[in-house]
Amino acid sequence: MSVETAKLRPGYDISRVIKGGWQLAGDHGPVDRSDAVRDMEAFLDAGITTFDCADIYVGVEEMIGDFIGDLRHRRGMAVADQVRVHTKLVPDLGLLDNIRPADVEAIIDRSLQRLQVEQLHLVQFFWWDLSLGDPLMGLDALKTCQQKGKITHLGVTNWDVAETQPFLDAGFDVVSTQVQYSILDRRPENGLTDWAAGRDMQLLCFGTLAGGFLTERWLGKPDPGFDFENRSLIKYRLIIDEFGSWAVFQELLQLLKSIGDKHGVSLSTVATRWVLDRPQVAAAIVGARYARHLPQTVEAFDVTLDDADHSAIGALLDRAPGPPGSVFALERDRGGRHGRIMKYNLNTRPDDKVLGSG
Repeated sequence: MSVETAKLRPGYDISRVIKGGWQLAGDHGPVDRSDAVRDMEAFLDAGITTFDCADIYVGVEEMIGDFIGDLRHRRGMAVADQVRVHTKLVPDLGLLDNIRPADVEAIIDRSLQRLQVEQLHLVQFFWWDLSLGDPLMGLDALKTCQQKGKITHLGVTNWDVAETQPFLDAGFDVVSTQVQYSILDRRPENGLTDWAAGRDMQLLCFGTLAGGFLTERWLGKPDPGFDFENRSLIKYRLIIDEFGSWAVFQELLQLLKSIGDKHGVSLSTVATRWVLDRPQVAAAIVGARYARHLPQTVEAFDVTLDDADHSAIGALLDRAPGPPGSVFALERDRGGRHGRIMKYNLNTRPDDKVLGSG
């Protein structure tokens, strides 16, 4: 078994499974920082060279930076240089009307310092509300940072065609778009994947395992409602509601389990492989605090879903079409139940309250 890679641009290859960082951020449950940093090395040694983070994932850029710095010290530059880091730039909602290019560059400089690198491999841009301020200025400021050698590649996140097109029209080379995409949430198939294929843009997919719901842990379990320890589980429990009833979700888990049993892998491996097999998908982002599930994670590169598997999955999905509309449309409604669980000002106020929570 070897970890598959994808080429985003000539000379820039990534692992097709990316280690996600959101689960290491604040209010996702307790994290043993030293264990989390130490375990990153196991992912790298297994062939998962690519790590996802963001300026708003509180503390995560610093963790990855400590990992890279330690690698340099113990194993040398050649090993440390194998690491690919994808971060994000997400200006606070409350600052969008007044943010300036110097502010954008300051955020990039901070990410460079936190990550202990001289150049960011990929910066994924997001602007909470495109009607506020000057989002084209924001990406143009990133392009200036790119010209200065601070950034290699630019991407975007949580946008569909309508939100991304103006930036391409303005001449930006957007190599990737990071979107929520799983067997429960197929909104990228509502036009984005075909459009991206014609523009040399590939998809980096988060939510592949729906915050852990697409695992054996939830097979045969009663509906838990929404009483969870963290926002990640609430977020994906809402997606299950959009997918269909809890009973249909259980049917899906049972189907994935039967396919996994046939191939000798876990149901989560089948869910990950399904995403990797979708058109225009470069990589699946799998959230993992530690390396204890690493063997299951790399199983995705040791299984091939056959026509019968895809047919059985397709038949069930025909009965559960999933969230409607375009990428991030539900979440963009800040007054809706998907939008109310977001935090919008994590750069300046890490303790930002969830909108609508009082």
